[in-house]
Amino acid sequence: MKRALLTRYSLYIQALTIPVLLSLQGAGCKDTGNPGTPGDTLTAVYYNIDKFCQGNDLSVVNQVEEHGGAYADSGIAGDPFTILRNHGANLVRLRLWHNPQWTKEVYGASGTKLYNDLADVEAGMLRAKQNNMEVCLDIHYSDTWADAGNQEVPAAWAEIKNLDILKDSVYNYTYKVLNYLKGKGLLPYMVQLGNEINCGICYSGIQTGFPNLNCCNNHWADFGSVINSAIKAVRDVSAGQGKSVKIALHIADPGNAEWFFDQLISEGAVNDFDVIGYSYYPLWHTSVKLSNISYVTGRLREKFSKEVMILETAYPWTTDGNDNYTNLLGGQAAFAGYPYTPEGQLSLMKALAQEVIDGGGRGIVYWEPAWITSQMKDLWGTGSSWENATFFDFSGNTLPAINYMNYPYTFPAK
Repeated sequence: MKRALLTRYSLYIQALTIPVLLSLQGAGCKDTGNPGTPGDTLTAVYYNIDKFCQGNDLSVVNQVEEHGGAYADSGIAGDPFTILRNHGANLVRLRLWHNPQWTKEVYGASGTKLYNDLADVEAGMLRAKQNNMEVCLDIHYSDTWADAGNQEVPAAWAEIKNLDILKDSVYNYTYKVLNYLKGKGLLPYMVQLGNEINCGICYSGIQTGFPNLNCCNNHWADFGSVINSAIKAVRDVSAGQGKSVKIALHIADPGNAEWFFDQLISEGAVNDFDVIGYSYYPLWHTSVKLSNISYVTGRLREKFSKEVMILETAYPWTTDGNDNYTNLLGGQAAFAGYPYTPEGQLSLMKALAQEVIDGGGRGIVYWEPAWITSQMKDLWGTGSSWENATFFDFSGNTLPAINYMNYPYTFPAK
């Protein structure tokens, strides 16, 4: 998901108009209610990642801290990786861009380094490892935000005119990144090939006349062949490791998932992957109700024989802001029973986690719970467009929702 100004967010919404063939009418709907309140005295549970993945995307943390952001737990200053681990996190998701020169250039003369390049990702992976958390590496195959409405080809590949050359470039880049991390003892637990690939990858900005990789225009075969090149690279690097790196394919909106993976497997000939991942922002992805997440998750798992996860989600704890950067969430009406309060955010996340568990899902990754305001810059502002949907308040102190990760959920009997 690209975090842009609301005017650019409209492009993202337009890209979610893929036909939704999954009928949800009467399909296992139920009232989940709130599985507990912040006042519960139940014993905290710390889940093994093989039981349930409690993940957090921390791609901005290095940049936030280097530009004045600071974190605390119950008023005691601390490392956000450690704080999240102490509250039940077992996985960190990190975003990788190909050559994100703009992350330095936005600071002008004061810019000294790149962010979300391989060096920054390596630093984040080390922090995760030091805190006994696994890593999901989210390879965007772009120099900038790739999401359901934007899949800009890396500048280094923009002049490619041949599909085989692009496939080779994707293979070599994926292999090089993972082999480098392998040499550092940082081979990730999971690799996500592309980010919100609803219409494919590398289809915007490519040389005119190049075979079209936009599968929304029915170019499944070419798109599938490129994804299969990336999959082969992951398999080749992880061969001989004793435990394969999981491969996740990720789209936005669970209402699109069945149609997408039907086409990807049948028309794109892509099937050698492990995890179906989807973004579910309840305020945006309204084709599926919260109470239907268990049904959708279970249906995807059973139909495609894949693990299923939510790879991005978030919900606001306030409608206020802490800087002049417009927030992306909070302008919509709150869900009934889940007000925009710290307690409402916690209750929604508990309900969502129980839904995923009821559907046999593998876990949840919360998107950027530590993107508090600071002097960090991106293409659209200074600070954060997400500080009202974090797990840290405007002082950088932990909020109740951080404890959704160690709540004692009910798992279906095997």
